[in-house]
Amino acid sequence: MTTQFEPVIGLEIHVQLASKTKLFCACPNGVGEETKPNTAICPVCAGHPGVLPVLTEGALALAVRAGLSMNCVTNRYSSFSRKHYFYPDLPKGYQITQYDEPINGAGFIEITYGPKNNLQKKKIGIHHAHLEEDAAKSTHLPDHSLVDYNRSGCPLLEIVSMPDMRSADEAYAYLTEIKRLMRWVGASNCDMEKGELRVDVNVSLRPVGQEKFGTRTELKNLNSFKAVREALIYEINRQTEVLLSGGQVKQETRLWDKEEGVSKPMRSKEAALDYRYFPEPDLPPVVLNEEWLSRVKNSMPELPAAKEARFMKAGLSAYDAGVLTSSREIADYFEEVTKSGKVSLKTASNWIQTDLLGLLHAEKKEIEDSPIPAARLAELLEFAESGKINRKQAREVFDEIYAHGGNPADIIAKRGMVQVSDEGQLEAWAKEAMAANPKAVADYQKGNKAAIGALVGGVMKLSKGKANPKIISQLLAKLLG
Repeated sequence: MTTQFEPVIGLEIHVQLASKTKLFCACPNGVGEETKPNTAICPVCAGHPGVLPVLTEGALALAVRAGLSMNCVTNRYSSFSRKHYFYPDLPKGYQITQYDEPINGAGFIEITYGPKNNLQKKKIGIHHAHLEEDAAKSTHLPDHSLVDYNRSGCPLLEIVSMPDMRSADEAYAYLTEIKRLMRWVGASNCDMEKGELRVDVNVSLRPVGQEKFGTRTELKNLNSFKAVREALIYEINRQTEVLLSGGQVKQETRLWDKEEGVSKPMRSKEAALDYRYFPEPDLPPVVLNEEWLSRVKNSMPELPAAKEARFMKAGLSAYDAGVLTSSREIADYFEEVTKSGKVSLKTASNWIQTDLLGLLHAEKKEIEDSPIPAARLAELLEFAESGKINRKQAREVFDEIYAHGGNPADIIAKRGMVQVSDEGQLEAWAKEAMAANPKAVADYQKGNKAAIGALVGGVMKLSKGKANPKIISQLLAKLLG
């Protein structure tokens, strides 16, 4: 019988905090490629001898907000250490980080994964999330390497999960949820292309039913969520083949080669001892007082899980609520559209998901780039909900505003779209349609209720689309007895 193996997966995620300045100096944080290399630096982040770091309060507050979003314990007392290793991107020869006393202790998040008709939920533990400074950016060319110290000293929050994931899909869902939470509370923009979110994956295998973990490998060079999923699938298969052939998995760091679709050995895995950690002598411990912590807690927005539950309680499906809370911007847009109470939640949800997000995603745009403001969409949907225009007409107005802007009321009036609800006029059209189609009348009166559709179509033709089909159906049913 072939041994069945179970993957054990843990992720270490580095997110660059969206503070205005770097972690220990006043240099601007998060400068892009448009900034000339090695210009957003000072003696502190460039590692000059004799300079002293000073912790930035803005970065500290964002780290706490991030921890609160992940249900982490906020440690009132935390401290920094020196982590030693030598590489050109580390100007001091060590990194200032938090080791055994992090700002955020244990927590958890809940992930949702699986197909739309069979969504699964699972809690993934957070071991801790600590602050540290970023290294510089190295660019390796065929005959030399370049180092840009603009990134050196930028604030990072390293989020270390518990080894609770058991598949590539769970890891993908975990990453997606971490990104959503960090963006939701404003802790980080999490743009992977800009290096604002970086992932290291630890994966091992063990026989199903065994509690003891197997030998793990660490995967690096993962620059997209897709790469994380593909690398995990490959590494799980690779380790399975090694174990089934009687071999042993080596504890090592491996690089993911996305071009070849394989992981390759990089180096043997370091232990904490190799980094020679010791307390950072130039920084005092971080001690949070109750007043400061209360201000941070009070500034937190309603978190996505709570908002999602509220949407579901109001009548939306779990899937719809999940899509509408996939980002804070989408959730805010949805609530702006429905705040008047004149547009049903389901109508707004359908239009935002199918019509608006469909167009935006095709153009690789986000909801904040929408050419249709939420107030305009609300106005348009109020026209449709009240029966003044039909769905087809509403879509025509929608497309017009999306392409050229404008006001729904003006476009509807200009195109003569307002539906006729005058009962006298509608009755005249109804009787004319009945006279023109006696067969449909006879079929309906014999019990074929579907025959009324032909009569409604006749009225719509006579009215040039301006009759209200709902009222017409009711009127025809009345006239047909």
